[in-house]
Amino acid sequence: MLSEYLPIAVFLVCGFGLGIVLLIAGTLLGPHKPTLSKNSAYECGFEAFDDARMRFDIRFYLLAILFIIFDLEVAFLVPWAVVLDQLGMQGLALMATFLTILTLGFVYVWKKGALEWE
Repeated sequence: MLSEYLPIAVFLVCGFGLGIVLLIAGTLLGPHKPTLSKNSAYECGFEAFDDARMRFDIRFYLLAILFIIFDLEVAFLVPWAVVLDQLGMQGLALMATFLTILTLGFVYVWKKGALEWE
């Protein structure tokens, strides 16, 4: 029974080994020219700050929420695609309705200018 797990163990050892070799090769062979801007922390599109209560643009929240909304459609499409043959035409029509509503929402957000970054 243990011999059935041998290919999985070989795959894991090869995967970890290759990952370590590539990390070491990148460290040794890659260019290393640190500058102040390269070493500084980059977070959320604006300079690092000391005060946690600093106000920043609401567009960061808006973009994050829009990403979550439109990214969730993929979470609904994958299981739907797996069982589409069992759902038949009714399942196809319901998903078409869902995608139509989602597309209309995307067009609305686009026309309102929520995706524009000045």
